[in-house]
Amino acid sequence: MTRSPRWCHADDFDPPLRTDADVYRRRIVVERVDHTTVRSVLEDDFHHFEVTLTHDGTHVADVTNDSHRYPWTTCPNAAGNLGLLVGARLSSRFTHAARAASAQQNCTHQFDAAAHAFTAAASGRTYRQYDCEVAALLTAGAQPRPNRVFVDGQLAHEWWVIPGRGPEQLPAPFDQAPWRGGFMRWADEHLDPDAAEIAIVLRRACDIGMGRNMPLDSIPVASELLVTMSGVCYTMQPDIATSGIRNTGSIRDFAANPAPLGADAADHRDTVFRD
Repeated sequence: MTRSPRWCHADDFDPPLRTDADVYRRRIVVERVDHTTVRSVLEDDFHHFEVTLTHDGTHVADVTNDSHRYPWTTCPNAAGNLGLLVGARLSSRFTHAARAASAQQNCTHQFDAAAHAFTAAASGRTYRQYDCEVAALLTAGAQPRPNRVFVDGQLAHEWWVIPGRGPEQLPAPFDQAPWRGGFMRWADEHLDPDAAEIAIVLRRACDIGMGRNMPLDSIPVASELLVTMSGVCYTMQPDIATSGIRNTGSIRDFAANPAPLGADAADHRDTVFRD
């Protein structure tokens, strides 16, 4: 099957997103460029990274990253650590990339994009699009709204989560999962590889979306966050955080209009490879 070039414009991949709510959005598009190349693009309010992974069918041959938008001046430097994935055996398990390279020594979002490329290469998928909606902080007396993830335009999960507090109502089997400290491990143990990856995408978005409620541009240097975030990613390593200067004004708001997600990368995209 061959489709014309597109970047989140085809009707069959556009999910029925709410545009009348205060929500954080994250879109991840993973597409096969040719038999040995996968491109993975992740964009949300705070980040926009594009990872390209090449492989020989069984192992990673190379990984590169383009940093389009990022919160700290040190974030692009993390791309060098993606090189540790070279030589790793491909796996359809999202978490297996972390067996070859430390996620904490990488940019979380670059590494996630690489892990999505990793699983796409292993499974032979030609295209996958994730769209997440995460409700913003509730005002007093307001009712909670669901956090949702769509896969290729179809609703996959709807979780009721109280921003800043945690889950209010999760469907089975996720009501048995640890919300803090171990969700990814639980997903690996209880779900098949594809189902685990989808759940991890929404779980990640539930955490990152909380940044929408924070005055992030008022924090001039990453080291001011070390009390709560020390060691969680490349920039938050203590010896690097002091050099991480805030990219003020880099935050975007896609709540009312999700269409621009990824659009600024569309002009340099080739036709997506299809068998």
